[in-house]
Parts: sequence; C-alpha cells; structure tokens
Amino acid sequence: MRLVPLFVALALSTAALAGPKDTVRAYPAQQVAAGIHVIHGPQGVPSVKNQGFMNNPAWVITQDGVVVIDPGSSLQAGRMVVAQLKKSTRLPVTHVFNTHVHGDHWLGNQAILDAWPGATLIAHPDMIRKAREGADAFWIKLMSDRTRGYTDGTRAAIPTVEAADGQEFRIGGKTFRIHSSTDAHSKTDLMIELVEDRVLFTGDNVLSRQVMNLRDGTFKGVMKATDRALAIDARLYIPGHGKSGDRTLVEDQKAWFGTLMNEVRRMYDEGKSDYEMKPVIAEKLKAYRNWPEWDPNLGQQISLAILEIEQE
Repeated sequence: MRLVPLFVALALSTAALAGPKDTVRAYPAQQVAAGIHVIHGPQGVPSVKNQGFMNNPAWVITQDGVVVIDPGSSLQAGRMVVAQLKKSTRLPVTHVFNTHVHGDHWLGNQAILDAWPGATLIAHPDMIRKAREGADAFWIKLMSDRTRGYTDGTRAAIPTVEAADGQEFRIGGKTFRIHSSTDAHSKTDLMIELVEDRVLFTGDNVLSRQVMNLRDGTFKGVMKATDRALAIDARLYIPGHGKSGDRTLVEDQKAWFGTLMNEVRRMYDEGKSDYEMKPVIAEKLKAYRNWPEWDPNLGQQISLAILEIEQE
C-alpha cells in the first residue's frame, strides 16, 4: 500500500517535467526561398501570452537532410518547430546552428534531439562556454518565470561543435559560411551565410524593425555587424526577430544606430546627461516609434552609447 503514494508522486513528478502543455500554439512556416523555411515568431519579450516563443526558427532543406537555425526557446517551442518542419520534408535534421547564447534561440535544441538524436549542434565557442558556465540555467529559469511555468521540462542541449569566423560547413551540397563576432549583440554571435542562395541568417545582430536589447553586447560591435551584413549583399536577410526581407531592413537598423550614436555624441560633448538626451533623441527617431521594444530599449541604448564614448 505504501507504494501507491510513491507511484502518485512519480507520476506527478513526470507530469511536471513534461511541462503544463505539450507544445506552444502552432505558427505557420513560410517558404521564403527554394528549400528555405522560416517561422516568423511574434515580436516582444517572453510572456504568458506568447508562451515564451518569440524568435524566428528556420530550416534549409539540402540534398541529404535538413539544417535548422535557432529552433526556439523551450522544449515546447521546439516541438512546434519539429511539427512544422515535418510538413515540409521527410528528410531528417542533420545539423543545427545556434546563433548566440540567448536561450530564446536555442533551448528548442532538446526537441530536435528528441526527434533526431544524431543531429550535430553547432555554435560560437563563447556561446558553448557560457552555456556550460551557467547561462543555460539562467535562461531556463527566465523562460519559466516569464511564462509562469509554461516552459517547465526544458533541458539544455548545449552545442558541441565550435564555429569559427570564416569557417565553411559543406552540408548536403550547400555552403554555410560563418561570420562571427565577440563584441556584437551578445558577444557570442554567428551570422550564417547560405552562399549559393545568397541568404544571410543574421541572428540578433540584425532585427527587422525592432529596437534591440543590448544588455549583453556593445553598441559599436552591433554597428560593425550591421555594416558587415550589408557588405555581404545578400538577396534575402532572415533576422532573429521580425519579418525577413531584402537589405532595406538592415539599412533601417543602420539608420537607427547612426542617428542615435551621432546625437548622443553631440549632446555628450555639450555636457548633457542621458535623461536630457532621451526626449531629443526620441524626437529624432520618431519615425521608428512603432517598432517593438521602443520603450524599454531606447533609454538603455542611450546609456550604453554614453559609456562607450567615455571609454574612447
């Protein structure tokens, strides 16, 4: 009889590990080019409303299998990505690229490995190091807290293969060229160029008409990455958040950063403080006022720009 409570406890424990839901709500995949699919997630921060899903998982169908870029923020999000991916092909996933250490992009690795245990996980060496040093637990907790436990059951499947700047991965007849940095959005960033198709997966170094959170990066590093993305001159840019498009979405980001940095520098030389700068810069950038994350991230970027100017 004493076994009954034990079995009940184990059952409850297993249910808790599985998470309160099996998968996030389904988002359609868009074929943005031949053999290239993207799920454009909702823009914003992790929340109960979006179930923690708010990035752009993507995949490339090669002649031998599928290469996934950033399968989402949790086991539950990853399951949704797997289900949508299987609608587009019967080929297995052979490789996964994670663009940076922020967990909304890579904690879905778990679901990929559940479906295809032999898949190879690839990332920036500093992303792998930081995940092993505790960033994995930080992001798992953040996702759970922001979604009130919706993502519970997620475990960190940390990449094991390092990607170096300029390195090329030949996979299924396609070339995936790495453009990495150590001072941009998260200091652990990859941009992945699909050479034959002239497509660039930018990760969060470029967002599509969204004000970037730079708490882990550098202002000048992201500006350099933006210029690098433009220099690649891709036919199609697939950002970490927001809609995919041509180079105009990258040019919009460059214009934002250029205006903000120029105004901060001008007013810094005049002896103004950040709170004095903000209303002036907000007026200069009013054309972007409808971009997601305007309110929380504009002031943050101004403060970071000041710090970097002071360090010159």
